[in-house]
Amino acid sequence: MIESLLKMLDSLPVGMLIIACLTLGLAPFTPPHLWEKLQLLAKGQLIRPLDWFDFLLHGTPWILLITKLVVMTRGTGKGG
Repeated sequence: MIESLLKMLDSLPVGMLIIACLTLGLAPFTPPHLWEKLQLLAKGQLIRPLDWFDFLLHGTPWILLITKLVVMTRGTGKGG
């Protein structure tokens, strides 16, 4: 299972993940929606299903990019 996840992660280009982080990951830009959701999470106020959906939607590009960079630096994946 982990092998298939690493294979899928290897197939994602870093440039595309960066673009996704800068658009979907930060939209709307003033203030970034993800930042608002992180603040709600820190305060324990991230309780509505819509807030969790937003958090996952805007956070996924960041999680994928960070994971890909970690895998690339450890030499586990091919990079890309």
